[in-house]
Amino acid sequence: MVSLLDIIGPVMVGPSSSHTAGACRLGLLARGLVGGTPERATVELHGSFARTGEGHGTDKAIVGGLMGFRPDDERLRDALGIAERDGLDYRFEKTTLGEDNVVHPNTVRLTVERGTRRSVMTGSSLGAGRVLVTEIDGYPVEVTGNYHTVVLVAEDVKGSIAAITHLLSAFDLNIATLKVTRRQRGGDAFMVYEMDEAPDERVRDVIRALPWVKWAFRLDKVGA
Repeated sequence: MVSLLDIIGPVMVGPSSSHTAGACRLGLLARGLVGGTPERATVELHGSFARTGEGHGTDKAIVGGLMGFRPDDERLRDALGIAERDGLDYRFEKTTLGEDNVVHPNTVRLTVERGTRRSVMTGSSLGAGRVLVTEIDGYPVEVTGNYHTVVLVAEDVKGSIAAITHLLSAFDLNIATLKVTRRQRGGDAFMVYEMDEAPDERVRDVIRALPWVKWAFRLDKVGA
């Protein structure tokens, strides 16, 4: 189904919804994986992002997203200079993340570091500002940014999913989607909970306190 957003595009600082708005939203999601503005970031651009991204402002959009700027934030135009003044050590590289018929042309792999936390995220800008994160820290995922999201890694123990869903219900949070990925039985499980309401820091902290949870982060809703 084609939505109104697909026709008129998002409210944003231009010039391109895929190279600017989508790129900014990917930066915002990566920022969430380290709990705020990273201290260091390596930005690996693939396909069209690598070939034409600089001319479309993709570099400014991604760095702006890493600093928490939304797609309609006028500061995106000066994001690189602001990042340098604020101490965000960023580096851009052009790379190939796979065959053209497998990897979306507007794809980026972001390695972000803040304190002792380091995360690697791969995501694509699909057009009209829509994004899809396909991998986090080596786990295949599907994160759209259209919901308030909690991502976590936990030991693959019985009852873990039920315990977290019960916990979210106790905080009056309604789960929209739930996805679980694991590399092997009995290994770690990567869980993605997308919710209608925004979880506050108490929810994150209670989840982190569960003895079998290794880490948990909140990702802001970045979609329209």
